[in-house]
Amino acid sequence: MIDVQEHFYDDDPSKGHPDVKTKLKDVSYFFLGNGFIQAAVQIALSGEGTPVGLLLMNPERLAKKREALTMDPESGLENSMIRIISGNSVSTPAPKALKAGWFDDYGIPAVQVRWKKNGFQVTEYFYCPDISCPILIREVLMKNLLDSRVQAHLQTGTAKEIIEQDIFFNAKEEKRIFLRYQLESSGKRVLLDFVQEIKPNREAIKYWEKKTHASFGIPLLDHYFNASRFQLPAVISKSGKVDGSIWQYNREWVRDQAMMTVGLTLSGHHEIARRILQRLLKEFVTDKGDTVDSSEKRESDEVELDQNGVLLYALKNYVLWTGNQELIKENWDKIVSTAEFPLTGVFRHEPSGLLANRREYWERHRAHGIETGMELMNQLFVSVGLSSAAILARLISRETEALCWEKEAERIKDSMLNNPRYALIDSRGFIKRRGIDGSIQESINALPEAQLPEAAPLSGESIHFLNPDASAALPIAMGFIPHDSSLASNTLANLETLWNQEWDSGGYGRYHSSSEPDSPGAWPFPSLFIARAYVETGNFDKVWRILRWLNTIPGAQAGSWFEFYGKRLAPPFPQVGIVPWVWAEMLILFIHHIIGFQPQVNHIRIKPKMLPGIDRIEATFPLRDGKINLEIKRGEKEESLGFRSNGTIVESSESEAILSYSEKELWVEALLF
Repeated sequence: MIDVQEHFYDDDPSKGHPDVKTKLKDVSYFFLGNGFIQAAVQIALSGEGTPVGLLLMNPERLAKKREALTMDPESGLENSMIRIISGNSVSTPAPKALKAGWFDDYGIPAVQVRWKKNGFQVTEYFYCPDISCPILIREVLMKNLLDSRVQAHLQTGTAKEIIEQDIFFNAKEEKRIFLRYQLESSGKRVLLDFVQEIKPNREAIKYWEKKTHASFGIPLLDHYFNASRFQLPAVISKSGKVDGSIWQYNREWVRDQAMMTVGLTLSGHHEIARRILQRLLKEFVTDKGDTVDSSEKRESDEVELDQNGVLLYALKNYVLWTGNQELIKENWDKIVSTAEFPLTGVFRHEPSGLLANRREYWERHRAHGIETGMELMNQLFVSVGLSSAAILARLISRETEALCWEKEAERIKDSMLNNPRYALIDSRGFIKRRGIDGSIQESINALPEAQLPEAAPLSGESIHFLNPDASAALPIAMGFIPHDSSLASNTLANLETLWNQEWDSGGYGRYHSSSEPDSPGAWPFPSLFIARAYVETGNFDKVWRILRWLNTIPGAQAGSWFEFYGKRLAPPFPQVGIVPWVWAEMLILFIHHIIGFQPQVNHIRIKPKMLPGIDRIEATFPLRDGKINLEIKRGEKEESLGFRSNGTIVESSESEAILSYSEKELWVEALLF
């Protein structure tokens, strides 16, 4: 039985320096890392917290924000700021007079922070100079704006240590200094010193050159894309460990990490994706095939069945993009167990053939009022996962398993869409859940043992609705049903009620807020589920509405978003953290849906969906043992629309092309209306 206190925490944001709060007013966090060291540059523009703070962490140790190695209980991150002392003046960044953003002129991810104070103009750069050492470099360019010579004293530090250096400036002179932050071998302390010039090494630059690149001609889209491809790999340790929500849970999920590997695969970080997938198969899937969630093994009634399918789907994507079958061959027994586990009799609902237990997609369970029944996401992802497993089986000549899994995938799909009594559909489109008697579970009531705070909507006496649920967009986004079907349009129309439920700042809730055991609020990654579905249906105004909303909320400056935007009841719940899954969803939205780049077993499918405002897309993808360069432009009716390539175009129309894997280095040009 799940312990309801599993996600009760004692991390009270009101205790300690303001910097221990994750959700400082108007804060953004820029994440950097190489698997050996992890950093977050805190930019706090409102005056709450250190304006430019540097958090350094051991990526192998999942921890709270207050446990960062540069955080002091009394002074927070104040020691990590740059201070320039000259005469009686002390120059530090002023919240309202600093600018921060991503900087890619060095050929690697870097953060640039600019500020001006007391006659000094300062530009700071933060970056990991290589891909194999626990080192972060902070480059500080200072300019004396005065017409006279100035003597200055520079200070900065870590949690308890201060280092300093005297600097002499001639009139209008610039000086550059380099600071090296190195994680000690124990992983428990940061060493800081002044060093000679250290720029990114060639290995690091070459590494990033080989990854996915894309430009959309719209600064907002380019920002989202780059922020996602930079930060997703930055938060993953060398062993493949990553928090489900940074500073929040200090726990891991198969589902979350598998979806991260899809984003990593699409963005060209194939070796990191493999590392995570290998670890999931070895450590997070038992010999029987059940999976770990929240770093815990569950009983059958509480296991998250969708995770099996998500993992198989992620493995398929990895193999189709890389062409590497070794991971599959090496872990075949675990893959078989992962595919077979949901098909065991304990989950099979005999009248329908669907899968039943008492856990739902967002992890509510018996204590929250979830009854034994059939969950939409369990059916979707197990069906998709079995189809994925069948593809993997055929690639290594396991035809018997392929045929079996294809049959089971189709049987589940047919029942969830067409069973006259148990289909997970009604006039609203997809529904979330049916009981074993076929009735729709429309609401839930929490049991006293759930120990919910009084402020949580689910603890109240009103009706707590289960429908609608943002996950219902995924069958549309994933092409499980036709995008132009009435089922798709009805589902999305129903999901519109999740926008601005008990708030007016935009964004979709993950489900009806009345059944929220936490606080009501908008969630970025479920909102991106819906954006992906709207790209497929061609409702581009709704896609733009979601993307513009994301630009209005804290975190937009860095392109790193919190799990949700509402009042977090902390404690007993943890402080809200930054969710890496959001970056994966953003990359899937751009690459799979908007660019429409979709590798298959024997061919490449390219089906762009150009959002209004995009006139040209240029992209480069590492693919199998080569790469593909893609240019998509918007044309006029009288022009010659369609696709050109140096490879073999097997089939094409004015909106889609199928190419063979005929060249190691392919280029494709598309002219679309």
